[in-house]
Amino acid sequence: MRIALATSSYDPYVGGVEEHVRNVARILRNRGHDVVVWTIDRDGGHAIRRVDGVEVRDLPAPLPARSLRGMFAFGLRVPLAALRWRRAFRAHRPDVIHVHCFGPNGTYARVLAKRTRTPLVITAHGETLADDAGVFTHSRFAVDSLRKGLTAAAAVTGCSEAALDDLVARFGLAQGRGVVVFNGIDLDEPVGDLPDGVGGRYISAVGRLQRMKGFDLLIEAFARARLPDDVRLVIGGGGSELGELRRQAERLGLGDRVVLTGWLDRAAVAAVRQGSAVGVMPSRFESFGIAALEVWRAGSALIATTHGGPPEFVTDGEDGLLVDPLDPDSLAAALRDLIADPARAAALGEAGARRVRSFSWDRTVDAYEGVYRELAGAQAETAETDMT
Repeated sequence: MRIALATSSYDPYVGGVEEHVRNVARILRNRGHDVVVWTIDRDGGHAIRRVDGVEVRDLPAPLPARSLRGMFAFGLRVPLAALRWRRAFRAHRPDVIHVHCFGPNGTYARVLAKRTRTPLVITAHGETLADDAGVFTHSRFAVDSLRKGLTAAAAVTGCSEAALDDLVARFGLAQGRGVVVFNGIDLDEPVGDLPDGVGGRYISAVGRLQRMKGFDLLIEAFARARLPDDVRLVIGGGGSELGELRRQAERLGLGDRVVLTGWLDRAAVAAVRQGSAVGVMPSRFESFGIAALEVWRAGSALIATTHGGPPEFVTDGEDGLLVDPLDPDSLAAALRDLIADPARAAALGEAGARRVRSFSWDRTVDAYEGVYRELAGAQAETAETDMT
């Protein structure tokens, strides 16, 4: 099949959506499909490049603004943007357009799918809930566009029931219409070197440093846990909260016991996870949580948030601990218990290492291929009916 993956963000940017779509594109291509990725050029430009042998088109996607000046600028920019998207379609003529993480990409892909009568698939990655900017809370345009997309879509999937439930509750998705397709992980990802300053006995957390990820909650719990002096907290990732997290650690008197590494490449993330005694995902909300799979793959003990998707695949007390990070004393107690009981931590890590085998990217792509085959079958039946 010819498949266009329209994603809100892509390489060289990093994050869960970027990793998801990149792996899906790579595997679809390896299975013989003709795949193209359409993503948003954050500077409003246009480029064509290749990543992992897959064509990637960076496309402009201006949206209307509330101010008169913003509306005027939108009016000037939108014709060229629409032309770029139409040319991208004509260059590939996909059998299906698959939107990942609905944003400006979803708006342009939705309009393009309608005008070209191409089946549209929408996959929710929790963007309506786990967004610090609150786009779907403050922008009526974003809400209306997503509602129209869900109505027009031939199929809707989500990375968890939590992500789909919000589409039902707030955006008009019919109950039971969405299908859960869990995220995956590269089970054989290379392990690199530990970043400078990381070693010994430590607790790890990795992700974008933004409020929703709850790293401030973890630092507070780490302070309350009063762990042995040789145990440190290592937080990997870059983002807007980096400076505030450093200041918080200083205010709590943690000094060099909290290590903020900054941005890490994939090999370094794997190394940090592999070396940690406990891996924590303290998010205020997490639509799924590839970070949990990283901890499992490393064979470390997992502590995951109760908010969002993790309770759908983590079994509390068996392959991880589910803890509400908004309760710092409970999170502190979980940290303290696992550090004090290495045998229990090891048992959780071993169970997680077995469980993670069910979350390969191949399984994720198997599910998407099933959706594509159903759409192709429906298209064929419609064509046959029209002919008769």
